[in-house]
Formats: sequence, C-alpha cells, structure tokens
Amino acid sequence: MTVLSLLGLVAAGFVAALVGYVTGLASLVSYPALLAFGLNPLAANVTNTVALVASGIGSFAKSGRDLTADDGGRSLIKSAVVALAGGAVGAALLLLAPAEAFAYVVPYLVALAAIALLLQPYLRQWFDRGVDRPFLWAFAVFAVSIYGGYFGAGAGVVFVACAMLLTELPLWKSVLLKSALLGVANAVAAVGFMIFGPVDWVAALAMGIGCLLGGWMGPPVVARLPATPLRIAIGIAGLGLAVWLGFSS
Repeated sequence: MTVLSLLGLVAAGFVAALVGYVTGLASLVSYPALLAFGLNPLAANVTNTVALVASGIGSFAKSGRDLTADDGGRSLIKSAVVALAGGAVGAALLLLAPAEAFAYVVPYLVALAAIALLLQPYLRQWFDRGVDRPFLWAFAVFAVSIYGGYFGAGAGVVFVACAMLLTELPLWKSVLLKSALLGVANAVAAVGFMIFGPVDWVAALAMGIGCLLGGWMGPPVVARLPATPLRIAIGIAGLGLAVWLGFSS
C-alpha cells in the first residue's frame, strides 16, 4: 500500500470509531473503506474486526471507570464473559458457516432494535413490570455478541437498545457499555481471525490507529449530546442501516 492509502485507512478508522461510538454503525464506514482499498470481502470482514478492537480500547481507556464505579466492575465482568463467549461463536460461524447464514435475518433484527430504541420510553414501562431483565440482558449480550463476532454492522444499535430496555443505565452509559462489550466480542473474534483468518495486517494496523483515536474521542462527544435527540438519531440511523442491509443482502 502507498503512504496515501495508509493515511486514508487511518482517517477511515477514526471516522468509523467516532461514528460507531455515537451511533453504533462503525462497520458501515470501516468495512466499505477496506473494500475500497482493495481487500476481498472475507479479508475486509476479518481485518475490520481486528481493527475495531482498538476502538473499544480507546473508549474504555478514556471513560471505562464510569462503568466500574458503582459495583467495582462486577456487572461489567459478568457481561464481558457472556460477550466473550458470543464473540467466539460468531467468529467460528464466520470461518465455518456459509457467508449467507445471517443475511436474511439481520436487517429485521437491526430494524427491530431501531424501533425499540425509538419507542424506548414506552417499552420500558412494560419491561419494568415483571420481566426477568437480568436473564434477558445476558441472553441479549450473548446473541448480539455472536453477530458482532460474525460481522457486526448494526450490532451497536442492538446493544444500545437492549441496554436502554433491560438495564438502569442512562443513554451515555449504555453507549459506553455497548462499546466495551462489542470490544470484547471483537477481541475474541480477532484472536481467532489472527490464527485462522486472512487478516491484512498492514491495513489492520493503519485502521486500528485511527480507531484508537476515534474511540478515545467518542465518550466526551456523547457526554455532551442531549439524550433524547441522540436516541432518536441512533434509531433513525438504525432503520436506514436495516434498509441498506436488506437491499444489499
């Protein structure tokens, strides 16, 4: 790759991580960028997963203590273990299953999460009445982490929606939690891809530098944005992504 190409990947990684932290749509920026720089779809997918690990590292290094302050990090550790297991399953599916395995269901899943996020104040009243939220949260983390390890476009939207419905966290903490858990799912998937997948290490390193910087910048940006407009913006972006995924699958 030329120096200009490498700088382009750094810039794409920065934008992807910042957009991904705010909206949960990082792969919508980073994956097409890797394709544009000449990687084939499988190499772009696994390289994207490896690069995006840096985004989670950056955001957690900046504001991770906000997630661990209440109970010393015990809840985060439990969720991270579930996310790790889901990410491992997702990576195995990508390497072993047909590429079309999730193509049909994913647009509907993302659309459902986007609608849930838009209707969160109303749905939360129902979830507050007799629903086993800890169990549903663990199940949601596992399921979304499988998809995150497999491909992940829209996984952030689903994570934020689940956190807003099934935990007591405000939006900015839900976004931070989403970034941390997707980082775990991506990290365990990345380990598998490093061993068995066709990772383009030059592209992964260049994009990873940008992702680290973008992830570091994400928490202060979200902390300054008003919660309700941000929630609506993420929901609308998620619906747009669902339509895009539906037509591109």
